[in-house]
Amino acid sequence: PLSTVAQDFSTTKIEITYSRPSMRGRKIFGDLVPYGQVWRTGANAATKVTFGEEVRIGGATVKPGSYSLYTIPGEKEFVVVINKNTGSWPGEEFPKADDIVRFSVPASKTSGTVETFSIDIGNITFSTCSIDIMWENTQISIPVKADNQARLLTSIEKAINNPSIPYQQAATYLFETGQNLDKALEYAGKALERNPSAYWTALMKARIAAKLGRKDVAREAANKTIEIAKAAGGDADYEKAAQDVINSLK
Repeated sequence: PLSTVAQDFSTTKIEITYSRPSMRGRKIFGDLVPYGQVWRTGANAATKVTFGEEVRIGGATVKPGSYSLYTIPGEKEFVVVINKNTGSWPGEEFPKADDIVRFSVPASKTSGTVETFSIDIGNITFSTCSIDIMWENTQISIPVKADNQARLLTSIEKAINNPSIPYQQAATYLFETGQNLDKALEYAGKALERNPSAYWTALMKARIAAKLGRKDVAREAANKTIEIAKAAGGDADYEKAAQDVINSLK
């Protein structure tokens, strides 16, 4: 069956359209899908991946747009091919001159048998993710990176001027990237004012304040985390994390 995977990433999204064949008792890699030959990375038309913004893959810059994702399977590694020629079908060759990049990634064993061919987007951070491909007992992971710091900061600044201000997301980004922690603390405080029962926001505020050396603010926010987490029915992980912040301030 045809399947589409879409994932918000950086300031836009990544979308992958591919066909999902099943094993049906067949031997896949080294048999149905031969080693050392170009594979459309699925059934029917070649798998298509669309990037909403410029990314880095395999050491190459890939501009926004749609591309075919081919692979050349091997026992220990796969060659990954990002090619401008989209939509080729079985028996059709694609021009190598249209390659954006070719590079190798290691192949590893899955934890169990994957009956139906699967592509997912995982390991997502503000600037990195991976395209994960699994079938039979084999998996590969294709790293993707967005050089997006300037774009994200611009998006945050634009969002701050809108009526619905994403204080939580802005504070999280600034804290996790270690940028402008004073502004991160301000945004965390405003996010908590907007949603006073958000103990996860209170914990983030405590961690930011601790990083800034503002012990009184950190201690107050950590205690608040424990208080509202318990009021919500208890969350042992957050309560422990808040207590760890308090202990670190002594």
